[in-house]
Amino acid sequence: MKTRPALAAAALAVLGLGTAACGGGVAAGAESAPAAAQPGTGKAAVSEAVAAPAEAPAKALQGKVIVIDPGHNGGNYKRPDVINKQVDVLTQKKACDTTGTATNDGYSEAAFTWDVSVRLAKLLRAEGATVKLTRENNTGVGPCITQRAAIGNKAKADLAISIHADGAGSTSHGFHVIMPKKINGPVDPVVAKSAKLGLAVRNAVKKQTGMPYANYIGKNALDYRSDLGGLNLSTVPKVFIESGNMRNAGDAAKLKSSSWRQDLAEALAGSFQTYLK
Repeated sequence: MKTRPALAAAALAVLGLGTAACGGGVAAGAESAPAAAQPGTGKAAVSEAVAAPAEAPAKALQGKVIVIDPGHNGGNYKRPDVINKQVDVLTQKKACDTTGTATNDGYSEAAFTWDVSVRLAKLLRAEGATVKLTRENNTGVGPCITQRAAIGNKAKADLAISIHADGAGSTSHGFHVIMPKKINGPVDPVVAKSAKLGLAVRNAVKKQTGMPYANYIGKNALDYRSDLGGLNLSTVPKVFIESGNMRNAGDAAKLKSSSWRQDLAEALAGSFQTYLK
């Protein structure tokens, strides 16, 4: 009695097929079995060509450069001499950087922005984007707001975003997106594109995270400012997001939730795809 492998080999021989190697070819050293005769012609049947493997679909952000700016830094509080240095943001002089805010129980804005930025970078790289962060960890100092803008400019980024959370009064809640105004400066040529980016970010964050529009600033979660160095000095489309108010109990509960931070990162990644289409 024939074994199953022998039966399978016999069946392949009848069909005119040899044992295939990787890529669909006949194994080295093996002769092809004669093709079956075509009915009524006596001619050998032509074997079907093996279809070429389909190319993998292009990734959604392939070739795009995106700069993520995690607001503040975990070590800023240790170096007031550095972060309090005044820098020129064209419309005024401001501190190089600040410590940021924190929830009432001590979860810092710097830790929040770093966590979201790392999550976002991972999602963007998976879609083929080249991603640059303005800082390497959450234990350092700075960089200054002027340097943060320069990093995006040097990278010739397709877009940049600065991630923050607010520290308003306890009854204020919700998120908002900040976009640049024209200031007769380097940001002017990208003001319109930044507004388009800001709208995409606003819509995606509202839809995916459930965080309401800010009830204390802007209109429908959109705000326009001319006093932020990270925007004024940018030559690439750029926005800020204030993801919620860390001093509001409801917002703080979301900001401290790892699953909510993942939702925010996914919303931002999706908004970039919408903007770049």
